[in-house]
Amino acid sequence: MKENLIIVKVGGKIAEEENSLMRLLDDFSQIPGYKLLIHGGGRSATKIASMLGIETQMVNGRRITDAEMLKVVTMTYAGLVNKNIVAGLQAKGVNAVGLSGMDMNVIRSVKRPVKDIDYGYVGDVIHVDSDMLAMLINRHVVPVLAPLTHDGRGQILNTNADTIAGEVAKALSQKFNVTLIYSFEKKGVLRDASDDDSVIPVITPGLFEKYVDEGIIQGGMIPKLENAFSAIDAGVDKVVITLASAIDGNSGTIIKK
Repeated sequence: MKENLIIVKVGGKIAEEENSLMRLLDDFSQIPGYKLLIHGGGRSATKIASMLGIETQMVNGRRITDAEMLKVVTMTYAGLVNKNIVAGLQAKGVNAVGLSGMDMNVIRSVKRPVKDIDYGYVGDVIHVDSDMLAMLINRHVVPVLAPLTHDGRGQILNTNADTIAGEVAKALSQKFNVTLIYSFEKKGVLRDASDDDSVIPVITPGLFEKYVDEGIIQGGMIPKLENAFSAIDAGVDKVVITLASAIDGNSGTIIKK
């Protein structure tokens, strides 16, 4: 019989601001049983890059990662942001370990091929070592994953945190009953972007197509939901999109087949 596992992906803003981070760590530490946390860190990377005189380039919400920006995101994501989270969890009695995709070879990627846009050193996930992650989880160690992977030949790759969350959830669904929670600044997927209470409680593939056609769902929420449906199709039990202060999975938008 599979054990339950909660995977929480937290947006960069929540993980980077002290007050919201403390609230998140309080809530996350109270989740019973097995759990895993995945975080971003883009705002901190942009700020540090600016301090170093390195220009940030974004295309459709995606960061262009040249050699200098790769240095910035590596030290920011795997260093500053990751270790702040780990230290905070340890203070709350959670035996967390900070990892990137390079550590223990847990997430392997390939450099994104150049098509219309050259994203630079950006990785697309090809393999997650669920055995390694499960080994830690089964020993009651809580992995905290930074959004960096590698190609197995020594190249670090910047990798979208939502994608990492989806791929990790898919891999671990073979060993656990996985609930994947995407947490951010809103209460869920909103019917009206100007009304924070207009949460859509359930989204199925048919409703997703309908809402996209009607312009209700747009922008960065489209790939987030595509990742969610892909995870469900691959065996993840439940995907929830919700407020960062509601990561118990009992509110927000539930994604169903």
